[in-house]
Amino acid sequence: MKKNITAVAAGTLSRRDTMISILIIGLLFFIFGFVSWINSILIPYFKIACELSNFESYLVAFAFYISYFVMSVPASYLLKARGFKRGMMVGFWAMAAGAFIFVPAALSRTYGIFLVGLFAIGAGLAILQTAANPYITVLGPKDRAAQRISIMGICNKAAGILAPLLFAAVILKATDSELFKQLPLMTEAQRDAALDELIRRVVAPYACVGAALFCLGWMMLHSPLPEIDTEQESEAVAAANSDKTSIFQFPHLVLGAVAIFLHVGTQVIAIDTIIGYAGSMQIQLLEAKVFPSYTLFATICGYIMGIIVIPRLVSQVNMLRLCTLLGTVFTLLIVSTRGQVKLLGHTTDISIWFVVLLGFANSLVWAGIWPLALDGLGRFTKLGASVMIMGLCGNAILPLLYGYFADRYNLREAYWVLLPCYLYLVFYAVYGHRIRRWGWR
Repeated sequence: MKKNITAVAAGTLSRRDTMISILIIGLLFFIFGFVSWINSILIPYFKIACELSNFESYLVAFAFYISYFVMSVPASYLLKARGFKRGMMVGFWAMAAGAFIFVPAALSRTYGIFLVGLFAIGAGLAILQTAANPYITVLGPKDRAAQRISIMGICNKAAGILAPLLFAAVILKATDSELFKQLPLMTEAQRDAALDELIRRVVAPYACVGAALFCLGWMMLHSPLPEIDTEQESEAVAAANSDKTSIFQFPHLVLGAVAIFLHVGTQVIAIDTIIGYAGSMQIQLLEAKVFPSYTLFATICGYIMGIIVIPRLVSQVNMLRLCTLLGTVFTLLIVSTRGQVKLLGHTTDISIWFVVLLGFANSLVWAGIWPLALDGLGRFTKLGASVMIMGLCGNAILPLLYGYFADRYNLREAYWVLLPCYLYLVFYAVYGHRIRRWGWR
């Protein structure tokens, strides 16, 4: 029996209900971060355990994030038909199924099955993201949307700092550095036995994660989170959209989806490739595992700055312009600077610290793009959000492109792929978000 879903306008919620909603969505963003940023340690882990090339190892990111492209539009129809809470429950249960798939994948040491599990986890996240991002965007004044998204970003990236460290603590041993050195010297039978033991360490953690995600889905269904009507329109917006019949008649949205595609790709490259880049400097995995956390900490610093200054001192669009310009500058410094430095107990090439600083540059780009891209969509908001979520497949494509150039040239030169991405983001921040009709005038 279908249950009636009563949706309310965001502006009619009491202060208490608004705060409860923000807290629940904050928990969701923490879960997003924990599940997503664990890929930064899975990539080098699978590269060793499944004996992969750079390109093959970045299929982790591809399988995880291509599901966003596949699932985002179906997710919008699911949310429209069943409401936010039931849709989120389905998302959690899809993620739980993906976590459970890791068990047979580990027992057989079959990389392809791991990729299926990652796709299922990503599909569940696509549903949750399609719900959560427009929800937090409309849950309050429009000029403070970037501030609210920054708070969500802190929840996301704080989980991202913890995830690789906790995962490494569970599956890696102090003796593994010696094991990794000995692998090339072993016989085929010895190496297979050692790698089987290594990969099976994920069985217990992912079985627990799957059970936790299943329970979270049930809890979300019974949570006090209200249904928000994201399709309401003011008279001015309704009049402006009266001749609109398709989501593709909003150029600022389409260009924003491209911006999201490039932004998330640059963000994942900065985080998921840094362990491999540290390895090219002869830094072992047990030491290199902390570098994604440095990058995410830099991102959190950017979020905190955004909460403080937006919109009191700097508008969210000007902050977007600043961050995209910083990303361009840091990219050029990564590929052009050389020299040994000792910082935070690590002796590295200076360029890796500019990869870390990309975390700061990336921090407020997502928060800046979303309110600009969804501005004035009215009844097209949910579908517009699904188009934006489709842009998250940039996480799937750009790391593969980086891996291709890393194999063909080297890990440093591969960072050139970031430059055209940041240049486009500068264009969107300066001009692209203001385009309301296709064609030159």
